[in-house]
Amino acid sequence: MSEVQRRGFLTRLTAYEPLTLITVASIAGGLFVLQRLTSEVLEGETFRFDEVILLALRRADDLAVPIGPDWLTHAVDDITALGGITVLSLLTALITIYLLFDRRWPIAIFVVSSVLTGWLASALLKILVARPRPDIVPHLVEVSDLSFPSGHAMVSAVTYLTLGALVARTQRYRSTRIFVMGAGVFLAVIIGLSRIYLGVHYPTDVFAGWCAGALWALGCWLISKRLIPSRAADDTGEAENGDIR
Repeated sequence: MSEVQRRGFLTRLTAYEPLTLITVASIAGGLFVLQRLTSEVLEGETFRFDEVILLALRRADDLAVPIGPDWLTHAVDDITALGGITVLSLLTALITIYLLFDRRWPIAIFVVSSVLTGWLASALLKILVARPRPDIVPHLVEVSDLSFPSGHAMVSAVTYLTLGALVARTQRYRSTRIFVMGAGVFLAVIIGLSRIYLGVHYPTDVFAGWCAGALWALGCWLISKRLIPSRAADDTGEAENGDIR
């Protein structure tokens, strides 16, 4: 490689922010993990792992009764509702309306399209893998669709992480952006764990849902970073215009 070619390569490489490069690498690694996990599930290699965890969350003398106090089951049931389509639809609609009132039209449109396509991807993955629901322990809530990946885990990750990433771009302060993203991650995690506790998903279903949902959110964030200006950039531009005036 000549000196001119080497400099050209370094120029192209440094044109991207380190965070962007890390995000691209994370997406590539996540896709590999998701592919390997799906392959292991289809081959039945993860069943023993799933079985041990589901049984550990139930009383040995009565598998219909989960471990922990009675109030915990009610709390988990409430938490799992946060990943339901009704709650997520309302949340997405309210966030979109807020962004429209805030004159953030590009982000509002991107929010709706990102979330809806993420939900569609979740449904397609379920159909492709076609894994039945676990029958190791009695279900504590009624379910009827397929198991892999966990729809609650993936859809909540898609929704909360995508909303968090895009709404964070409207915030001026870094601390606010970190809090918004942290809240999205926290909600996605506890919703996924609730599905395991309730016995309606194998742990690997939830892991796959988290992975796929996070990948979708990362991809949406990467696209929005290139196409949609952040609030900080807008404020800087306004401040410069103000100084000129």
